[in-house]
Amino acid sequence: MGKTVQISRELFIMIARYHLGRNAEEKKQLERVIMRGLEEKLNAMARHEQYTMYQTADTPEEREKAKQNYLKLIDIPENEWC
Repeated sequence: MGKTVQISRELFIMIARYHLGRNAEEKKQLERVIMRGLEEKLNAMARHEQYTMYQTADTPEEREKAKQNYLKLIDIPENEWC
């Protein structure tokens, strides 16, 4: 089995309510919130992965590339990179 991913209790409850619920209007509202929560989680995972690649790069070139990718993900403009 691969790595596990944790989500907040609130997001888990919303996902459960979405799948177990029968009210179409509530499901529509929950869907929007769930999608936003999952997108935030995926973005956080991507940032973490790039930061890890930056920290563990074998060569200075790989380290610089991972650093640039990480800074793009956290939305730092290129002209502000160190």
